[in-house]
Amino acid sequence: MHNLITLFIEQIKETTWVQWLAVALGVAEVLLARVNNIWLYPTGILATVLSIVLLMEAQLYAESALNVYYVVMSIYGWVYWIKKRDQPPVKVAWSNKNEWLISLAISLGGWAVLYMLLKNFTPSNVPVWDAFVSSTAWAGMWLLARRKIENWIFLNISNLFAVPLLFYKKLPMFAILTVFLFIVACFGYFEWKKVLKKDREFET
Repeated sequence: MHNLITLFIEQIKETTWVQWLAVALGVAEVLLARVNNIWLYPTGILATVLSIVLLMEAQLYAESALNVYYVVMSIYGWVYWIKKRDQPPVKVAWSNKNEWLISLAISLGGWAVLYMLLKNFTPSNVPVWDAFVSSTAWAGMWLLARRKIENWIFLNISNLFAVPLLFYKKLPMFAILTVFLFIVACFGYFEWKKVLKKDREFET
């Protein structure tokens, strides 16, 4: 136990200012997401651009690709959330059957594709783990962009597996951020359920 604490302290001391900044922006993003605030997207874009650089240095290639995907989905989600001239804002909702199938396809299909790419075209020593963390997060981000409550479930599956992976790759602040994201996502899930309940009560 003492060795683990010592290793953790050493990793913290070696943490660069870029990682601290990326983590701070990541915290801001998830707090904005929890309260259903559209500013989560520009904040998240800044955080992910910094994260791409750091993850590439750590040879977490699928996580790097995931962050590129985050940027794309953040732009998509930003546009999707904005109120259009002749349409109301997109409301929080449960996923329908088709959206569940798409989410599972992104998770499982993405896992297989990423694993093959990592195994055959990169020097990654954690292809299975790296691919799974990224593919489940892909599905979560897609659902988040569409304001579906289940996004928190997929994102937390990703978070759960990401924590030990990030510690292994000597990215302790990212690992701590992920623990924080896991906790906030739990609250976010119940918060969005309350929002949906209020919307339904208002409609009736």
